Amino acid sequence: MADNRALHRARKAEQDEFYTQLVDIENELRHYKGHFKGKVVYCNCDDPYESNFFKYFAVNFDALGLERLIATSYTGSPIAGEQLVLGHIETEGGRPRPHKIEMTSLGDLDGDGAIGPSDVVVLLKHNGNVTTLLEGDGDFRSAECVELLKQSDIVVTNPPFSLFRKYIAQLVEHSKEFLILGNKNAVTYKEIFPLLKDGRMWVGYTPMGREMVFDIPEDYGQQLVAAKKDRSYTIVDGVVKARSSSCWFTNLDHAKRHEPLILYKQYTPEAYPHYDNYDAINVDKTNDIPEDWDGVMGVPISFLDKHNPDQFEIVNANEVRSDDSVPLKAHGLIKDKESAIGGKPKYVRVAIRRVG
Repeated sequence: MADNRALHRARKAEQDEFYTQLVDIENELRHYKGHFKGKVVYCNCDDPYESNFFKYFAVNFDALGLERLIATSYTGSPIAGEQLVLGHIETEGGRPRPHKIEMTSLGDLDGDGAIGPSDVVVLLKHNGNVTTLLEGDGDFRSAECVELLKQSDIVVTNPPFSLFRKYIAQLVEHSKEFLILGNKNAVTYKEIFPLLKDGRMWVGYTPMGREMVFDIPEDYGQQLVAAKKDRSYTIVDGVVKARSSSCWFTNLDHAKRHEPLILYKQYTPEAYPHYDNYDAINVDKTNDIPEDWDGVMGVPISFLDKHNPDQFEIVNANEVRSDDSVPLKAHGLIKDKESAIGGKPKYVRVAIRRVG
């Protein structure tokens, strides 16, 4: 039994080691540049020697006008050193020990006339003051990492998906601004949905339906290939990368969030049937929302990509129960027998209503 538990923990840890592609970070972060001037950014789930989040903010430190950049690692990674050359950091078992890097400037350190990744390498290799070992294990919940969190303004990272609920709870507790990655199904978590409903967080600029791939440990990639889980991975230049149903979550405002959804469909009872157990109509696609219906509508979770809080309010969702007036999860929004299996809905629906 003990061996099985250990194996389970190892697999969970390995599956949490998803490393975000730099191109995905650049594509999302370019919509928030105005938020970072004069701010302290903390990447608290990122070994700086492997994290593209750290690499992005380090290279763009001056362009973004950051006051300070902090990154802490929980433990060394199997891909450590592939992004940036390891400097003087101590290792244990072949992996870097948990450490912190703190930057207050970068500049053209290699003298080539431009600021880029090579300047970050020079900084890490030759300035011992920016890198320090952590006293603990670097877990984002540890006392020293919480203290760094208190010093920060904005948190940007890809936290362990298995700890997503606890991670968000910590950010909310400390009233932090954030831009993080998570599984898109997190929108249905009872701890997460109320934050979306109340406008305390929302999805980022990148569409929820856009596929993202991640670097993963080689052993885990081999497991995916051996298990023939072809929907869970892709191979790029001979390297196995994981596919993941991921999306960005944030409480930083962005322009897309205020783009009005253009409506043109007209309501008819045949096209928009009522649910059997909830006073709302079913809308199969966000673009099919009728322009002349002012009541509650059940829409797919992809609606959150186009949610303009000035146009629609979120009432609830069939996977979440916030009060006694909302159907229980086991009796969620059911359109008809064909839309349910064993009395349970096949698809998550978000209940919305027009504002004004």
